[in-house]
Amino acid sequence: MFESLQSQLDKAIKTLKGQGRITDINVATTVKEIRKALIEADVNYKVAKTVTDSIKEKAIGRKVMIDVQPGQLLVKIVHEELTALMGGEKAELNVKGEPAVILMAGLQGSGKTTFSAKLANYLKKQNKSILLVAADVYRPAAIDQLKVLGEQIGVEVFAEPENKNPVDIAQKALHFAKANNKKIVIVDTAGRLAVDEAMMQEIEQVKNAVKPTEILFVVDSMTGQDAVNTAKAFNDRLNFDGVVLTKLDGDTRGGAALSIKAVVEKPIKFIGTGEKMEALDVFYPDRMAGRILNMGDVLSLVEKAQQVFDEKEAERLAQKMRKNQFDFEDFLSQLQQIKKMGNIKDLMAMIPGFGKMVKDVDISDDAFKPVEAIIQSMTPYERQRPDVIDASRKKRIAKGSGTNIQDINNLLKQFGEMRKMMKKMNAMSGKMAGGVAKKIR
Repeated sequence: MFESLQSQLDKAIKTLKGQGRITDINVATTVKEIRKALIEADVNYKVAKTVTDSIKEKAIGRKVMIDVQPGQLLVKIVHEELTALMGGEKAELNVKGEPAVILMAGLQGSGKTTFSAKLANYLKKQNKSILLVAADVYRPAAIDQLKVLGEQIGVEVFAEPENKNPVDIAQKALHFAKANNKKIVIVDTAGRLAVDEAMMQEIEQVKNAVKPTEILFVVDSMTGQDAVNTAKAFNDRLNFDGVVLTKLDGDTRGGAALSIKAVVEKPIKFIGTGEKMEALDVFYPDRMAGRILNMGDVLSLVEKAQQVFDEKEAERLAQKMRKNQFDFEDFLSQLQQIKKMGNIKDLMAMIPGFGKMVKDVDISDDAFKPVEAIIQSMTPYERQRPDVIDASRKKRIAKGSGTNIQDINNLLKQFGEMRKMMKKMNAMSGKMAGGVAKKIR
């Protein structure tokens, strides 16, 4: 995510690192490089100039404390400016109404249908009763796609495959939602390959018919500045409430994310970072600025973990760890939970300091597959008692998992070391608890 921009900004700010103090000359040089990095990332030129002028003004005008290096100060200022540029703070989704209606708009291929299902999944986890509406009557298989996704996440889909009138479908869906006590209706509308009058008129008619509480414009972030221009054209007609940036897990330069709020004056509310239903993030401008500057994003990482880890399961595992009973069944369960959190490389980049380390490393989401295959080729008895896995068992496991005995040995060794580390940590925590108890007595 934003790898090119991250690299360019890091390079620009490095020019101030090692400098004893901030001067007009070294700030001007650095700001020039920052502006160049933003423009190369496809940020609107006027926006890039406004932001860098503000950075320059604040950098020169701000005194540097003795214990703060000029480079550190500039990172702070750039973080503040990027945060302000992308909206300043999180924008809430309006789901008030009986039912609340969320209307999706955007070009064909922007990812509206997938995002509609992701949003339904996100809201369902908040104990909301959701109805998805298949109002894209033009794209082949659009209705079937939404039905498949709806079944996958356990959300009902309203569809009339023979009906080619999206306004009529949306109205009937709204009546159905009221009759069946659905709290939120998400309407997936048709897109076109380009902005055209017929499309605009049709979606305006759907809007007038269902009176949505929220209109979201879904845009492919990989289209860069074109995404901003398209958003402006849609906003002029629909006056939408917020933007959704999809495909941020791709090789995007970041121009859309950085420009769209300034140009369209509408907040980014969500970002899509993959095809999985869980690959949806609420957009926080300050956190995104931190990611762009390689500062990590621990809060988002924690929130992702909270979404996929069950409290009771977490407590059960904690007890097993304390008793040194953590086994391959538990390990496999943890791997499967981690995979639900999203792209592995993006997750690692959220840890402060790891962004640069994994930038040039190819980390595939399939990296866990050999490990899973090995564990799944074990019997339940072997998973619970790894010490019983002898040479003959290894041979059978290797054959069943499509791996070799060396792979089995490596996994067993790593798992053994992990259990030893857990045992040491338990012993240390026990000593600390005993020491505290003595002091209390």
